[in-house]
Amino acid sequence: MTKPGYVYILTNKPMGVLYIGATDDLAKRVEQHRAGAVAAFTKRYNCYVLVWFERFENIHHAREFEWRMKKWNRAWKVSRIVERNPHWRDLAEELNG
Repeated sequence: MTKPGYVYILTNKPMGVLYIGATDDLAKRVEQHRAGAVAAFTKRYNCYVLVWFERFENIHHAREFEWRMKKWNRAWKVSRIVERNPHWRDLAEELNG
C-alpha cells in the first residue's frame, strides 16, 4: 500500500513570501522546517506558517503537482490559499489533532 503525499505552502506572514513543498509526512515536515532542519529558503525567509496543503493518493502524484504549482504565477497560488484559508491562519495545529 502506498503512503499518501502532500503538497503544502508555508509563508512568513499573510500575503508574504511563499514556499511550496511536497512530503509524505506533513506534520513531521512542518516541524523540520520550524526547527531549521530543511530548506535553507524557509529558514532565510522565516516561512514557518502552514497556510495551505492538499492530500494526494501517493507521493508521486504530490511531487508532480508540486512541480506544476511552482510554475504558477503568484496570483494563482494566493487564490488557492484564500479559497480554503481566507485569514491565512496556521493550519499546523490541525495536523496533530
